[in-house]
Amino acid sequence: MTSVMGLLEEREAAARVRVEGLQAEVERVLAELGDAEAVLERRVIALAELAEALAARAEPAEVPVPGPREEAVARDKVPVAGSIVPRHGLGMTAAALAPDYRRVVKLVEADPGGGEGVSAKELAARLELPLVPAKIEGVRSRAKRLVERGWLTVSPSGRFMPRRPTGTAGAGDGQPGGRDGG
Repeated sequence: MTSVMGLLEEREAAARVRVEGLQAEVERVLAELGDAEAVLERRVIALAELAEALAARAEPAEVPVPGPREEAVARDKVPVAGSIVPRHGLGMTAAALAPDYRRVVKLVEADPGGGEGVSAKELAARLELPLVPAKIEGVRSRAKRLVERGWLTVSPSGRFMPRRPTGTAGAGDGQPGGRDGG
């Protein structure tokens, strides 16, 4: 019969072998993760550079003349293709948006539909995009992001409309409104 001490020593040795094996695996996974992160970082930079180059080529020297307040916004935030959409604030114009978002806002604001709003499919057509689900959903995604940031509103039926100007503080900044402020 084997002693209790011998059994415990065997179990300790087995646990030690398992720990050493897992530590080796962790080191291998961490090295692989480092390599994958480096590849991802290179691809993100390449994509950003490409988007910036395409945006610079696609946008002619058509620069609106900003007022003093817009100059401060434009000086701090220069829109770049692929950039995040800033929250709509007092005195901000569509000039603060990246070109793709600016076009969506201008099309919604120019809608002659009698206040019904514009569907994502209609926006895609006005942007002269192929009317395929991928393009329509891309436009819908941009419009929803503009709604989240206070640039547009959306009807219960999913049609996009210009932001409603209100005289109350906090309106259009993503906060719920109402008589009691919430």
